[in-house]
Order: sequence, then structure tokens, then C-alpha cells
Amino acid sequence: MSGQRSPTTGRHYPLAQVCTVYRVPRSTAYATATCAATPRGSSEAKRGPKTTVSDETLVEAIRAVLAATSFHGEGHRKVRARLRMRGHRVGRNRVLRLMRRHGLLAPQRAGHRHGDPAHAGTITTTRPNVLWGTDATRFYTAQEGWCWWFGAIDHASADIVGWHVAKVGDRWAALEPVHQGIRLAYGAFEKDVARGLAVRSDWGPQYAANAFRNELAWLGITHSPSFVGEPQCNGVIERFIRTLKEQCLWLHRFETLAEARAIIAAFIRRYNEEWIIERLDYRTPAIARQELAAVA
Repeated sequence: MSGQRSPTTGRHYPLAQVCTVYRVPRSTAYATATCAATPRGSSEAKRGPKTTVSDETLVEAIRAVLAATSFHGEGHRKVRARLRMRGHRVGRNRVLRLMRRHGLLAPQRAGHRHGDPAHAGTITTTRPNVLWGTDATRFYTAQEGWCWWFGAIDHASADIVGWHVAKVGDRWAALEPVHQGIRLAYGAFEKDVARGLAVRSDWGPQYAANAFRNELAWLGITHSPSFVGEPQCNGVIERFIRTLKEQCLWLHRFETLAEARAIIAAFIRRYNEEWIIERLDYRTPAIARQELAAVA
């Protein structure tokens, strides 16, 4: 570019000055010139060792994976794991590159730019029934209006141990998932049956109520409230609620609370049995609970 003359003045101008006038980074100018000089499909377009599977074949396999899964918006890591299950052993960066080029990535909202994280440790556990997280969200039905979903999740296996939907989101509705989890994990419901278990919650009025705290104490559960203004402390159930909204609540128009209960029940059953999680080595919550309980 610096070797060309301006058609108006007939003078040479340096590339830095031209980029400053047009407000274009010099890196963009260099990259554009390189792409223009390299013919599409030439041997220089992709350097490094050649793979046995072409990009076109791999894109078709990615589309088949996305079409076969019963979930929406799975990222490139899970797509790569499902490709590996089908016999395609490819790199994560390659899957990301192809999904981005062909518009197969789910849209993401840009989060806030944080500095040093407030929590340097971890909230996950190595054994089930050590720490559960509980939280709530709301959804809309045509007949009842706004209703509540409450749930409890295990911080080791990430499986939903109990959930409940109700029109009124009070402390009794908040206790129902915990009661279900106690019956599921301990097979009984009595005083001090869950001693050694902690339940993490935020500071919502349902969880700060004396009835909720006293019930946990009667069952032998330690109440572990998160720090005020720090949802990361309760991040396991917070992440599941995002999945619940993206994969279920936002995809349906519920007419009644009974219809919502049936659809949510089917999704949670499918989540526990089919949803794969990266931190669990791409195992489902149900399989992770079985294997972690066997090791413990």
C-alpha cells in the first residue's frame, strides 16, 4: 500500500498514516493483504499436518451431532465429546473454528469483565451428599400467571435430587426439594438423618425464614448461606437454572401449572440421564453419582 500513489495528490503516504485516517488497525490491513495474496484452496491456506477427515466432512458430522441431541445450544466442548463418542477424534480448537465459521455456535451474552475472582477455592465436592445447593426461579403460565420453581442439586454429581413447582413461592415450597432429596439419598425422613450434609442457599426470604432453618437443623443439615452479592458461592444451582431456562422454560408456552409440571419433570429426568458436563469428564449426572458413590 505504501508503494502506491494517491490518485488525488499523486504522493506516497505511509501505511501508518493511512490507517490512522481511516481508523483501521494496521494488523487488519496486513491480514487483508495476506488473505488477498493467498488463493482460496491453495496449499498455503492451511499449514501443518493434514488430517484424515476433511473440514467439510467434519462440519457434516457436527451438524449431525447438533441435530441428534435433545438439548439446545450445546457448546463446542460438548460437541467435541459427542464427536469422540462417534469415532471422530479431533482437536477442540478445530471444532471451535469450524462451528464459528459456519455459524453453529449458540449466541452468548457478554459477561462483566472481572478482575481477580472473589473465590479462589472451589464449591464442588468429591463425594455426593456432602453439599447441596438450592435456589428458585419463576416462570409464567397462561392460567395461573407467574409461578415458582424450586430445586436442590448435589455439588459433586450435579444431579437434581429434588424439585418443586408452586404458585406461591414461600418457605414451605422451598423446603420441598430438600425433603425429596432426603428421601432419595437417605431412604428415611427423621431427626438427624442427614447429619454431615450442608445446604447452600442465597439470602432470599424463603431461605432466611426460621421455618426453613429450623427444619434443616431438625434433619441434622448444616445451613451454608452464600455471601451477600456473591452468586458464585451458589454457582452449581445457578448454572443449572440457566440450563433449565435455556432448555425448557424459555422454549414452551405453559397453559397451566399442571402442564408446566409435566414438561419440567420430563426435562429434569432427561437432564439427569443424558446431560453431559465437562467437569465430570463428560459424564451424565446419574452416572457420576453412581461412580462417585462407589468410590466413596
